[in-house]
Amino acid sequence: LNLSSYAVSLGGLSVQYASSAGSTWSKTDLTNVILQPGQYYLVQEAVGAGGTTNLPTPDATGTIAMSGTAGKVALVSNQTILTGACPTLNVIDLIGFGAANCSETNPTPALTNTTADLRTSGGCTETDNNSIDFASGAPNPRNSGSAPNTTCAAAPTPTLSLLVSTNTRGEADATVITVTASTSVAVTSDQTVNIIVNGTGIT
Repeated sequence: LNLSSYAVSLGGLSVQYASSAGSTWSKTDLTNVILQPGQYYLVQEAVGAGGTTNLPTPDATGTIAMSGTAGKVALVSNQTILTGACPTLNVIDLIGFGAANCSETNPTPALTNTTADLRTSGGCTETDNNSIDFASGAPNPRNSGSAPNTTCAAAPTPTLSLLVSTNTRGEADATVITVTASTSVAVTSDQTVNIIVNGTGIT
């Protein structure tokens, strides 16, 4: 699920898996698509046994035999195999479930063949703590053709840039300081910026 408020390219990214205590990773490359805000993306790995919910058509397909109870899954910014039990370089997001030795803060509880880890608050929670962000429940697989989730695309935080210029006036020892503000996104409400100017003889 693309939680952001802008489209994201998945080209060059991968999803990677390692066992709960392992340091050897396997990967599935994502397809070169543009994922819109609130749009889902489904990756299918090797078919297991004992499940109860059929998948819709996957957006990407791999052959990784994942554990149904414990493991680690990472979204990676490239298609290079990760190394180590708990890598951080190039890892965009990671979930450790069950007795995983790597997670974001704390892993989720162990799963079964008939349960899934679902992101809470309708898919909107992202606190970098797996035990808070996910809850186990009945599987609810969705692909890029599913109805988009429009409830949690966060508006981008504006970045304020200040341009300061000075100009000496005709009066002796007088200088005009001009501050020009610009923002990275449109701002529709009044904003307050506190500016402190230090120096000698400033009034």
